[in-house]
Amino acid sequence: MRKSAFLFPGQGSQEIGMGYDLFKDDAYFRSLISLADEITGENLEKICLQGPDRVLMQAGILQPALVCICLGYLRRLSERGVTADFILGHSLGEITSLAASGVVSDEDAIRIAAKRGELMDQVASGCNGGMLAVMFVPLGDVEQLLREFEAPEKIVFANDNAPDQVVLSGDLEYLDKFASVISERKLGKCKKVPVVGPWHSPFMSKARCEFEEWAESIAFKKPGISLILNATSKTETHPATIKHLVSWQLTSPVFWRKSMDLIRESGVDTIYEIGPGRVLSGLARVNGFKKNTTIYNINTLSGIDSVQLT
Repeated sequence: MRKSAFLFPGQGSQEIGMGYDLFKDDAYFRSLISLADEITGENLEKICLQGPDRVLMQAGILQPALVCICLGYLRRLSERGVTADFILGHSLGEITSLAASGVVSDEDAIRIAAKRGELMDQVASGCNGGMLAVMFVPLGDVEQLLREFEAPEKIVFANDNAPDQVVLSGDLEYLDKFASVISERKLGKCKKVPVVGPWHSPFMSKARCEFEEWAESIAFKKPGISLILNATSKTETHPATIKHLVSWQLTSPVFWRKSMDLIRESGVDTIYEIGPGRVLSGLARVNGFKKNTTIYNINTLSGIDSVQLT
């Protein structure tokens, strides 16, 4: 029996021009982006379509905008009768997955993303932080190097994305030093992640506490579709547990590789990456989803038209 999964991207997948076709003629999406405009006080259409990148990258702007765009494409995909057996999002994408699985309303997902981004920007403004992708180096070797640095308050493991890709978070000076060691020892390659702060690290502790307190007033429901969360890489069903883990995710690592292992072992053979870019599609391939897996990139309305219905 065929099984499918919806994947929602996070920060780093953004691009100037994203959602251009939704901005043109999608009334429901317009209602979502208008709410995001009202909350942020920004013209998100102008920023998404024209940039500049340095503005779009700000978490308080990017997070609600990206959630709106993902939900806009999801609605159009759902109108074609496409459903999923599993739903999961990468980092910020987890907020979109809450709405997609029925845990929160679309409107509350936008409010959550906006508040989350606002608090993360506050942290970023007070530190010199960022994130670094480390490729072609086994996780155990990365962890050993981190122990050599002896600076857990400055640089930490943040994402386990795939067998050949992990992401570190922390102070930019320490990230640069780590990249230099990787290069000098010829262990692999490193690349800065296009974000403005040290996400999924102890730097975010204050933001996590404030977000958890703010989110108390948001109603969470039991998911209607199997929902996998980043912090546990397991399906979660209890609303209070989900709310706690969504808050905890701000300081805890994203266990994406284990999450992908779970849906692959559960028989998923069709994947829909819903939102800008193709980051998660690439990660699916290196996480064992080979040629017998159909992967659709739903980042334009024409991409939805290309979906073959069974």
